[in-house]
Amino acid sequence: MATHPSSRRDAPLAEMDALRDDVRVLGDLVGLVAREQAGERVFDLVEHLRQGAIALRDGAATGAENDLSEWIEEQSTSDLVEIVRAFSVYFHVINVAEQHHRVRRLYERERSGAGLSESIAAAVSDLRAQGVTQERLIALLPELRVRSVFTAHPSEARRVTVLQQLDRCAELLAEYDRFRDNPRRGRALRDELRATITLLWQTADTRSERPTVLDEAHSVVQVISGTLYDVAPRVQRTLESAVMDSTPGMPAAPERAIFLQPGSWVGGDRDGNPHVTPEVTQAAVRLARVTVLRRYVEEIRAIGRDLSVSLRLTGASDALRASLERDLAALGVVPVPQWADEPYRRKCGIMAERLRRTLEDEPGAYPSEEALLADLRLMRESLLSHAGQRIAGSRLWDFEARVRTFGFRLCELEIRLHANAYHAAVAEIFQLTSSVHYETLDEVGRVACLESALAAPAARLPVAALSAGTRQTLGALNAVRAIQERHGEAACHTVIISMCRAPSDALATLLLARDAGLFRWRGHDAPEPGAEPADARIDIVPLFEEVEELRHSADILENLLASPAYRAALRARGWRQQVMIGYSDSNKDAGYLASTWETFRAQETLARFAEGHGLELTLFHGRGGAVGRGGGPMGRAILARPPGASYPTLKVTEQGEVIFARYSHEVIAERHLEQILHALLRSALESSRDEPKAEWLMTMERLATRSRAVYQRDVKDSPDFLRFFRLATPFPELASLNLASRPVSRSAPAGVDDPPLTLADLRAIPWSFSWTQTRANVPGWFGLGSALSQEIAGGGLERLRAMYSEWRFFATLMDNAQRSLGIADMATFRRYARLAEGGEAQLAILDAEYQLAVEATLTVTQQQALLERSSVLARSIRLRNPYVDALHLAQIALLRRYRTLQDTDAADVAARAQLLDAIHHSINGIAAGLQETG
Repeated sequence: MATHPSSRRDAPLAEMDALRDDVRVLGDLVGLVAREQAGERVFDLVEHLRQGAIALRDGAATGAENDLSEWIEEQSTSDLVEIVRAFSVYFHVINVAEQHHRVRRLYERERSGAGLSESIAAAVSDLRAQGVTQERLIALLPELRVRSVFTAHPSEARRVTVLQQLDRCAELLAEYDRFRDNPRRGRALRDELRATITLLWQTADTRSERPTVLDEAHSVVQVISGTLYDVAPRVQRTLESAVMDSTPGMPAAPERAIFLQPGSWVGGDRDGNPHVTPEVTQAAVRLARVTVLRRYVEEIRAIGRDLSVSLRLTGASDALRASLERDLAALGVVPVPQWADEPYRRKCGIMAERLRRTLEDEPGAYPSEEALLADLRLMRESLLSHAGQRIAGSRLWDFEARVRTFGFRLCELEIRLHANAYHAAVAEIFQLTSSVHYETLDEVGRVACLESALAAPAARLPVAALSAGTRQTLGALNAVRAIQERHGEAACHTVIISMCRAPSDALATLLLARDAGLFRWRGHDAPEPGAEPADARIDIVPLFEEVEELRHSADILENLLASPAYRAALRARGWRQQVMIGYSDSNKDAGYLASTWETFRAQETLARFAEGHGLELTLFHGRGGAVGRGGGPMGRAILARPPGASYPTLKVTEQGEVIFARYSHEVIAERHLEQILHALLRSALESSRDEPKAEWLMTMERLATRSRAVYQRDVKDSPDFLRFFRLATPFPELASLNLASRPVSRSAPAGVDDPPLTLADLRAIPWSFSWTQTRANVPGWFGLGSALSQEIAGGGLERLRAMYSEWRFFATLMDNAQRSLGIADMATFRRYARLAEGGEAQLAILDAEYQLAVEATLTVTQQQALLERSSVLARSIRLRNPYVDALHLAQIALLRRYRTLQDTDAADVAARAQLLDAIHHSINGIAAGLQETG
């Protein structure tokens, strides 16, 4: 296949030449594999489509679109499958080339001595130049937190097997880069690359079965125990060295607060996923624990092999020597004779044995991670007292930092259920234990009923009489208690309430937590003298997902704090309150501009509320990968937060394809974490505050109101639009793609001929994913054009331009929308729209709004073309377009063919199965080509 260069960031010409070379090598290998695997005839078909797509983009050939569409309709399904496979494999390996190029540029930048932008060192340098003292920086260190919470949301289209093969391809390409001038070694590496690409060709992109929850848990655990485990100490060292002005390699003692706190929802997120049972929840925690303990055993053994310090030459502390004798006697093991003179090796051997016993639950195990840390501290102090500072600050320091980061849990498993699940359980319990008809009560009645129950002693529940749904809800909280009893509170203590709309949602959760043994209270707001205070072993986290809840989030918390029971629980948790902000569902509810504004306002309002009530607030950002789901550059998003909410803490979800993009390579993961810390440091300490003017706030209110009205009229409240969506996108077929264990809709079927859906039925990810597949990207811009154009027409252009140049929030809003508009391609979408018979009016609405958005964006940002200031991204999109076009054309033909066949005739059933498999592969191919899903 012919090749093209592409890159995501500006780079010198020589660097682009290196990328072009990589793309050329890999593209040629894909062509060889295509010929070998599919034959010359299919290779010619691929070339015909590629050349036709290029001509279509050039617009040189009259009637090119009709000719190409007719040609592709004539191809057999089996040939279309091979065509899709060829372009998909091509994009997979070209993406590997881009990733390798990014890593290579980072290495070259470091070798040249040039400092990296958006690094920890750059942040510290900028802050010091602004007059921030080292003392202030040091004081901030214990507050810095990056709480990355990994989820299994279905936006990673590629199988784990495919990702592993791409990892192998990346390793081979990196090695080839080192040996490309060595003819013999270079030839051997090209052969290995060709073999790996052949494996990719022969491996199905799609899963034959939906992954189980534990499959997903395993995938997330591998990322956290792999890349994150490896890079966390390196980033911690960089942070310590930059702030402390210390010599690299000589970090401070690891007792200092560790910045990284990983979490996971996989196995704990029951919202809409019936496969997450209490048994699965506990199994996910066990999996994480076993995985991290195995890594500890491997690492301490490796450290022991290195620590060959001799007593005869250097000595060791009396405390370390005494601990060796105690350990040997307690464990009943025979010391290794060869290590008699090497106390650190002996200690590491004992620690490895105790960790192995911890893993196997045998006598002699470590009772907790603190006991392991005590042994590590003992070794460190002995080394420091015997001229071993550099030894203590090397691999031993890294291991201690890892234990402090990951503990014996690897990550905290968080629990999430829909508010309705808590209420349904409470209603059933009241029905069985009292005469209260809870489901008929209004909010005031529910709160009063819940308050009364919380103040009374817990009643024995009639478990045998409970429905399966209620037992599952109670089982989720009972699982939390069981996990805490077995693994400690740090392993599982966060309980999230999806679609939280009122105080009763949190109080219902608290009541069920009380029944599960996670909350104990004697029924008094303030404890009486001598009385035991409340005991709360969970953090209850309301998730505000739609616009009305975001607007009233502080009011909901205000009313919740009026509850004596909730105040008692909050006091028991140290007056710490987490609040989660939903980006995806707020976008689905109100459109891009209104959602972005309301999430910003909610952060500001909640921050003021917390300050006024003496609460320690953690804002938990439910961001996805696509712009329509809160995506975009993380560093810019942090810097664009309201000044009052510019905490040195970031808690955020890491979802789907974003996990692979950020954590598949150590160098990229390290860079990502540095960029986050860079932004957190600057956001928390910069002397210049990003305070918006009053007239800007009023302007944003107008823009949000206008855009929301347009979105509601034309999208959210339009049954015709939702019908158009199902017909014009591959959403129905996406519903059957085995992306994840969770369904794509909460309650309704998803097929083309199924009963009408409401937008509330749809999950935000497949909604966004489907628009991305068709190049419309509706969640990333719809409503923006109408709002901006009205503001401009009313004389507000200069004010909008000032907002763009002087207000980070508005600049980020506009640039993220610009990215969505730039990746969108309405000519491609019009081809998809032909699948929706009678959808001309909806297409016209989208076309008109898109044009308004583009024109207004260019006017406000003062550009001649979209992404004018992001030239490399624009060039990458332009160069990829013809290749992605080929996949779009194939997918449209497959969709039309699939939807035409009936599922009653036996022959048609077999043909539909083949077509559906081909459509699924095309979905993966387009996702790879665009490097974006949902």
